[in-house]
Amino acid sequence: MAASRILIRAFVFAIVFGVVSSSVRAQSMAPAPAPAPVSDGTSIDQGIAYVLMFVALLLTYLIHPLDASSYNFF
Repeated sequence: MAASRILIRAFVFAIVFGVVSSSVRAQSMAPAPAPAPVSDGTSIDQGIAYVLMFVALLLTYLIHPLDASSYNFF
């Protein structure tokens, strides 16, 4: 009878200790805050705008000789 009481108390103590230790560990291992973004959206938009302007300039120089060949300026 005394042995079963000791086993029950040990079992209850183990469960309580496990629950308490897991809750303490969960609070101490809180996730770190998120890092600051490396690049924001405006720099990405600016990069896309530069690429599109370069493509427009390239197309202008490729199409312009075909369009200007019919005119005799000189």
